[in-house]
Amino acid sequence: MQNNVLILDFGSQYTQLIARRVRELNIFCEIKPYNRPPEDLSDYKAVILSGSPFSVRADDAPHPDLSEIKGKIPLLAICYGAQYLAHFHGGNVAPSNTREYGRARLTSIDGDEPFFYEIREDSQVWMSHSDTIKKLPENAVRLASTNDVQNAAFKIKGEITYGIQFHPEVYHTKQGKLLLENFLVHISGLQQTWTPDAFVETTVTELKQKIGSEKVILGLSGGVDSTVAAVLLHKAIGDHLHCIFVNNGLLRKNEFQEVLDQYEHMGLNVKGVDASARFLNALAGEDDPEKKRKIIGGVFIDVFDDESHKIDDAKWLAQGTIYPDVIESVSATGGPSATIKSHHNVGGLPDFMKLKVVEPLKMLFKDEVRRVGATLGIEDERLGRHPFPGPGLAIRILGDVTEEKVSILQEVDAIFINGLKEWGLYNEVWQAGAMLLPVNSVGVMGDERTYEKCVALRAVESTDGMTADWVNLPYEFLQKTSNEIINKVPGVNRVVYDISSKPPATIEWE
Repeated sequence: MQNNVLILDFGSQYTQLIARRVRELNIFCEIKPYNRPPEDLSDYKAVILSGSPFSVRADDAPHPDLSEIKGKIPLLAICYGAQYLAHFHGGNVAPSNTREYGRARLTSIDGDEPFFYEIREDSQVWMSHSDTIKKLPENAVRLASTNDVQNAAFKIKGEITYGIQFHPEVYHTKQGKLLLENFLVHISGLQQTWTPDAFVETTVTELKQKIGSEKVILGLSGGVDSTVAAVLLHKAIGDHLHCIFVNNGLLRKNEFQEVLDQYEHMGLNVKGVDASARFLNALAGEDDPEKKRKIIGGVFIDVFDDESHKIDDAKWLAQGTIYPDVIESVSATGGPSATIKSHHNVGGLPDFMKLKVVEPLKMLFKDEVRRVGATLGIEDERLGRHPFPGPGLAIRILGDVTEEKVSILQEVDAIFINGLKEWGLYNEVWQAGAMLLPVNSVGVMGDERTYEKCVALRAVESTDGMTADWVNLPYEFLQKTSNEIINKVPGVNRVVYDISSKPPATIEWE
């Protein structure tokens, strides 16, 4: 058996957080939809059932077949998963008198139970459910309660099967990571061996076996993901990797040449392609956010098709796809979670391109990509670069995209980002950018009335982009930045600051 954890997704908004907490323990895990589990379970030494927006009492409740898991593989069932185990194995789940949502305190902890090793009595946990387990199955024993939830945790006798009605993966459960460690390491016997060094070693070996001596084309963006993917591939296949950096006309100010100069010093085989006019012409008149993404993705593929014909016998297209891209684009790897938006670098290629796809980072979160990059020796400045959307400034220009609007936003963005660096704030922010809004507002400059554009500044702190909070930037910085933008960027007379968190808002405005 491999040293892996399987997470079955029932559509919870927290499923990805479970994966993150497990990865933080240096244990590899995968998320699969509850209705399409792997046929071969021999790769997994433990299984976790996620929560869900469904009720186990509903007619359309997720109803997986656990016959090859329960009692055979160590199993931890969280929230909906715990209620599922109780409801369909002789217990009783009923509506709670009050919605059990928010902070709670553990009581009546079974101190002899390894599951609660070093977990404090009165430890804070996070509840999020409207049903509750009124009666446990006959072969189950209660392990902990809270003031409002009698059966907060339980185990099945004779099995390594645990159920909890709270969420150990969220920050508000203060000892949640320890609880997961108890289950995975001390009870299930998993080894904490999944490290950046181990990932690089394993992935390089796999890439060598998969690609061999065939040629690979990689689209560099200047960002962390594509850079780490390029260095990882170069380590595996050397000069068989051909990198292409496309200027889609939607990059930051001066970014095309600056990035080419940086890659020149990294030993990568990189060709710059200026396709600005091609992208802008294709976007002309389009104001729908999803259609803009599709257009950019389509032109991106066309440019690569043109360039691939210039590289004799190219067989592969490499992409810097990471796990959040996959999750947001295909509903938690095909499960019941809702799709938020499409990503231009996720999905199949048209048949005419005839290139196989390799995505060496597709199972990593953003912070894991950075740790892998550090292992590969990539400089901190490159790894610390803020995420930048694949479609570039097109999705930060609300409405249709024109060359003039791009130019305005490039100037605004440059002032904002350079200001963050000058004030020592850049590394305190996970992602920052400016949005050009599709509204004009009245202003006064000198003795003249103006009617010009409004821009919104956005800066968030996050770990991997799945959730994010707005950053409380100093008023003095915002004041100076606003004045500089209005004074130096023709066409802008108003600056606002976005104080929305994700969720409910997304980081980008489109």
